[in-house]
Amino acid sequence: LEKLHGLGLVNSRQSLAVCESLSAAAFCRRRLPCLLVKLRMAQNLRHAVTFVEQGHIRVGPEVVTDPALLVPRAVEDFITWVDASRLRQKVLDYNQERDDFDLAA
Repeated sequence: LEKLHGLGLVNSRQSLAVCESLSAAAFCRRRLPCLLVKLRMAQNLRHAVTFVEQGHIRVGPEVVTDPALLVPRAVEDFITWVDASRLRQKVLDYNQERDDFDLAA
């Protein structure tokens, strides 16, 4: 029950009755592309899978290229763009948050 809660599949650690209603869709919602759509880093699932496969996304310090990665709750906050990603630069330009130091490089 603790592992299921750590993965983000169940919300409470109270009883095993919650595990009976656990479906395959709950596992699919914890995959990296689904979380990218949820975090609004991609418009739809197809774009999110493309971003992951092309190496634009990192989880913690590691660049992830496998879209089937299950993301636990503890690591969910560390999903970001790769520093050298062109998509990251476009997002920063659009939000007018790009640093002057990045423009010189």
